Amino acid sequence: MRVKIIGSAAGGGFPQWNCNYRLSRAARTGMSSVHSRTQSSIAASADGTGWVLFNASPDIRQQIAQTAELQPAADAPLRSTPIRAVVLTNADVDHIAGLLSLRERQPFAIYATAQVLATLEANSIFNVLDPAIVPRRLLAPTKELAICDADGHETGVVVDAFPVPGKIALYLEQRGDPSADFSSDTGDTIGVRITGAGSRDAVFYIPGCARIDASLRARVADAACLLFDGTVYTDDEMIVARVGQKTGARMGHIAMSGEAGSIAGLADVKIGRRIFVHINNTNPVLDEDSAEHAAVKAAGWEVASDGMEMEF
Repeated sequence: MRVKIIGSAAGGGFPQWNCNYRLSRAARTGMSSVHSRTQSSIAASADGTGWVLFNASPDIRQQIAQTAELQPAADAPLRSTPIRAVVLTNADVDHIAGLLSLRERQPFAIYATAQVLATLEANSIFNVLDPAIVPRRLLAPTKELAICDADGHETGVVVDAFPVPGKIALYLEQRGDPSADFSSDTGDTIGVRITGAGSRDAVFYIPGCARIDASLRARVADAACLLFDGTVYTDDEMIVARVGQKTGARMGHIAMSGEAGSIAGLADVKIGRRIFVHINNTNPVLDEDSAEHAAVKAAGWEVASDGMEMEF
């Protein structure tokens, strides 16, 4: 099983197009310890030929251009792709907007929970992906599923999806009700366990998670690799940076640091590699010379970058 991180930033990418925070400025000026990143997505392959995407970010065209494995082979038909399927972990814009860039009547399959499929169905713009060519399939939580291409042929990638604490997509929030609770534990946000057929090693991909509970700790125990939500380093990070008014928790993302953070919450769980993904443009770990980056490494974690690859 090969897994490639093709997008390691949170929504908006890094640097974000309209962000003038110090980290985005550093990325634009070419500071050696700060590197640009595209929006959240990974790709997995059991045979090195066919690939399954996990989330389709708005940067998907750039990500394909930067990833030779996702481009048509030299001897392939004039219209072709090694992308066999796309698995969606939620309905956030940074995870579904890229589907619209894959609209060239090219067969592949979409897998998502009932909530996410309903969101696609309710937005007619996604009809540019003709269901007769791009079938939409239910990703039932807590049920292991062999991912197949549009014609039903198995890719060799096997997924076990499970709900994680999160929230509904921003554009689905009911505006005007300041007391409304938009959190969700019932499948609006999921994590996925990724394996190859007959393989013991598992990679967990959880790009969005609001908190760590006993169920999640038990589930990821003994993982070969955990790709986990690294949106913010501290819960009030965006407020302190003066670029937003929401905490990480309000956005459905747990902080890396602190007693209630992911580093502490998973410290005693047996996991092979621990890698933070979905990193926001305000997160100081983006600077490899920062104290926060050093603290993450000292705790046994890695900070994802675009193009990082793992093999299991």
